[in-house]
Amino acid sequence: MISTQKLSISYHGRTVLRNASLVAEPGKVLALVGPSGCGKSSFLCALNRMTDLLPGARVSGQITFDGQGIEEAFASPVELRRNVGMIFQKPNPFAMSIRRNIELAVREHGRHSRSDRQRIIESVLRDVGLWDEVHDRLDHSALELSGGQQQRLCIARALALKPQVLLMDEPCSALDPIAADRVEQLIRSMRGQYTIIIVTHNLAQARRLADHMAVFWICEGVGEIIEYGETESLFRSSANPLVTSYLSGRSG
Repeated sequence: MISTQKLSISYHGRTVLRNASLVAEPGKVLALVGPSGCGKSSFLCALNRMTDLLPGARVSGQITFDGQGIEEAFASPVELRRNVGMIFQKPNPFAMSIRRNIELAVREHGRHSRSDRQRIIESVLRDVGLWDEVHDRLDHSALELSGGQQQRLCIARALALKPQVLLMDEPCSALDPIAADRVEQLIRSMRGQYTIIIVTHNLAQARRLADHMAVFWICEGVGEIIEYGETESLFRSSANPLVTSYLSGRSG
């Protein structure tokens, strides 16, 4: 569904990620793991051109979507981001009602029928398990929701645009264990419907959720991918001693 070939990223001339090549398979969950500062979040941001918004950022190499370069596949970054949604580490609902959080995203992308918008709002809130919790207070501020509810609302907002790929940058790290478990359950339920790429420092979470895993590392001061493969295979018998040590908790 989405892949990279020799993707490199720098900020103000300093390279943070070098020659990253990966394939995220349709309907599968791919986890990106590794120590802090090795380029995982930068890699994620490059996939839907969020790096375009960062002063001094430069991206080289190739990103393809369903076999096409992203510049050819999508007419604009806005269209790209509709198909490749992003969920951040800290929940970021808009300071408006629960309803408007989803409605605004839908209206921005051309759905103008009120009944159509209401159908989508209910559908995505049901998809993330929020409908029963909030259906009677849709016009209340989204900021009144708990952290876990806010994160699920942000996922619902992304789903309202019917993306094909979801990028998740440590979506559970700011949540308590119960809320994090709800988000994990949601990610598992979306397997097969969406291609999901998740950055996580929680190795147990990566093992629970991901079909495939890429291990990032800092090599000579620059982030690189040092191993990629099926998650369970990497945990059981990595070919790289660094990866074996990291996944066993002995380093990193």
